[in-house]
Amino acid sequence: MYAWWWRVLPGPWWVRLLISLVVVAAVVAVCFEVVFPWVADRLAINDGTVDGSG
Repeated sequence: MYAWWWRVLPGPWWVRLLISLVVVAAVVAVCFEVVFPWVADRLAINDGTVDGSG
């Protein structure tokens, strides 16, 4: 898969590297801004199961 990605990108190696880094940064940004908050709303990570009134 990575070889295919490298072959389809245009330009010399440094342009390919720059494009790849921009794509990786965009994927990480989308994950932090959209995917992770959406998943966090559906998980009960912050819901405690121990009652503190005892």
